[in-house]
Formats: sequence, C-alpha cells, structure tokens
Amino acid sequence: MNPTINIALVFILLCLTGCRPSPPAQALGTLERDRILLRATAAELITTQPIKEGSVVQQGDLLLQLDNRKAGTKVAIADAQWQQARSYLLRLTNGERPEDIASAQASVQRANAAKVQADKTYQRTYRLKQQQLVSQSELDQAIANRDRAEAELHVADENLSKLLVGVRQEDIQQAIAAMDAAAANLQLAQQTLAELSIVATRNGRLDSLPFNVGERVPNNAVVAVIQADNAPYARVYIPEPNMATLHVGLQLNVYVDGLDTPLTGTLRWLSKDPAFTPYYALNQQDRSRLAYLAEFTLSDAAQLPSGIPVQVELP
Repeated sequence: MNPTINIALVFILLCLTGCRPSPPAQALGTLERDRILLRATAAELITTQPIKEGSVVQQGDLLLQLDNRKAGTKVAIADAQWQQARSYLLRLTNGERPEDIASAQASVQRANAAKVQADKTYQRTYRLKQQQLVSQSELDQAIANRDRAEAELHVADENLSKLLVGVRQEDIQQAIAAMDAAAANLQLAQQTLAELSIVATRNGRLDSLPFNVGERVPNNAVVAVIQADNAPYARVYIPEPNMATLHVGLQLNVYVDGLDTPLTGTLRWLSKDPAFTPYYALNQQDRSRLAYLAEFTLSDAAQLPSGIPVQVELP
C-alpha cells in the first residue's frame, strides 16, 4: 500500500480520536422541593374545599372534606355498643341490688315456714295412720308435701347464696374483654371518620387540588398535593464517566439561573441505578451515555422557587 495513503489513514484516525466528545463537566437538573401527596381514604363525595390552590397552608389546616355521614353513623353505633358493654360490666362488678337480696331472703323465710308446716302436717298424718284413722294415700300426700317444701327451701337458700357471693370471676373477665373490644371498635370508627377530613400534614403551599366539590373521588386517589416549604434541593443527572469522582458529602458549586454567584451544594444522595439507558448496555460507547440521578442540598436557597434549571460543576 502506498505510504502516503497509510499516513493519511493514520491522520484521519487521530483526528477521529481527537474529535470524540469528552464527558461534560457539569450535571444538569432543576430545583425541587418535597411534594406531599394526600390520598382519599374512601370513595366519597367532596363536600368542601376551604383553601384554594396556591395558598400557603400550615400543618393541620383542612384542605378537603369528604362526605362523612356514613362514617358518623358507624361511630354512633360503635359508641352505643361500648356504652352497653360498659354498663354490663358495671352491673357485674357492683353486685346485686339490696332489693333483690331482701326479696331472696323473704323467699327463704317463706319456704322455711312452708317446710315447718309440711313437717307438722306429716307428723299428724303419720300418727293418724298408726291409729288407722286416715288412708295410706293421705299419708303419701303428706310425705310429698313435706319433700316439696324441703326442696323449695333448698332452692331459695341457693338463690340467696348466689346473690350474696356475686358473679363468677370468669364472667367479669368476659365482660371486660367485651368492653375492650367495643372500645377498640369505637376508636377505629372514630379514626375512619377523622380520615375523611383531609388536612395538611406539613407546612407548605397547596400545589394542586385534582378534584372539585361535588365529585366522587376513587378510593386512594390523590386529592391534594402540597409543596413543602423546606429549602429546595438540586436534582441533577450525573454522566457515567464522572460517577467515580463523587461520594456522599462532597461539596460542589451549583449554578442557578438568575443568580450571579454559585451556591454551595452538598451531595446527599446518589442513585446506584442509571436513569435512562438500560442496565445491559455495557460496552464502552453505551456506558458513556448512562446518567445517574443525584440530589444536592443547597445553602442560602430557601427563597428560591422550585423548577429553576441548575448546573452542578463536576470535578
């Protein structure tokens, strides 16, 4: 081959090698803030939206109210069940009423008097039978009356003893468990009712209300979006060739559009997975196109709005 041609080919290769684009010395991205997504806890109608989009909100402010009539009814039912269980437990632990005990004592006295009368009748009938003055059936009837009076006295004594001793400990424990279950059910119903009032969970700005008053929202749908009022951070894309020079805690200059001087950014998070190119692109040419998400905390950036383009000066 002609030496002149060889020299020309080598020159062309050197030119192509020199024209290969070098990795960019900066990472591009935007200023971002935490976005809080508030979701519906039930498929209900929106009844009120007291705060408009774009307004500053404080933690605890009511942003949206869902229809709570069904949940309120469930709370009332649960409260009635708890009151019932509580009253039953009090009835068991307070013991029997004095009137019931007095009535049981009177029953014992009445049964005892009936037994005394039945015993006397039996004794008279037995003597008369010995003298052959009454029939055997009359004696049998006197024996039956005596035994029945004795049994009724025994029943009256047992009823009085039961009232004096009180209820079994097992019954009290069962009543306590029933009251605890009713209280837990009431607490759950109250929590469900409270969650129908969508309130701000952080201070910030109400960024979006996707639904309007009168609409029925799907369960778990996003019904309000808050942009937190904390200082923004820079979310940028790091080219793959620069990944080896970065580590969490590294401080770099961050340039924000509209500011003449750079801000100091501290790398707080660096993704281990590429954002764009598939992971299986492992040849040298494709690896250079990988980009990794990173986040930098910024100094003196609390007043800057979100969405401004930023550039991070890479080492």
